[in-house]
Amino acid sequence: MYFDDFTLGMTVEIPPAVIDKEKMLTFAREYDNIPLHTDEEYAKTTPFGKLIAPGMMTFLSVWAKYLEVDFFGEELLAGKSTKIEWLKPVFADDALTGKATVTRLVKRNEKNGLAEVVIDIYNQNGDQVMTAVTEAVVKCKRN
Repeated sequence: MYFDDFTLGMTVEIPPAVIDKEKMLTFAREYDNIPLHTDEEYAKTTPFGKLIAPGMMTFLSVWAKYLEVDFFGEELLAGKSTKIEWLKPVFADDALTGKATVTRLVKRNEKNGLAEVVIDIYNQNGDQVMTAVTEAVVKCKRN
């Protein structure tokens, strides 16, 4: 979608992403190897009571699903930034769904603009577990 076609408040629903325990453990061992993500006995002693998914793995699992319904498509020129807030823990077998909303549009020049999208993610119980704000540089239509 071209920058010119965006409107503030546009939304898209994100298909569910299920957190697979084996993928969670593999990711954690390679990229976030701390006991809270990899040691079940240790995790039982924490306030969470069991292993929690690494935050980046959680985000990337949802991001992969977002890309299936991505606003930008072929008109995306580049990603600019992403800010992630983890609000509640995510566990193995959680099913995460969400919504992406266009929250800011800034035309940079005649060739492109900056689109900000907020992605709110919820678990199967309706609890918000994460929010991400991402900015992307998107092509403008040629007039």
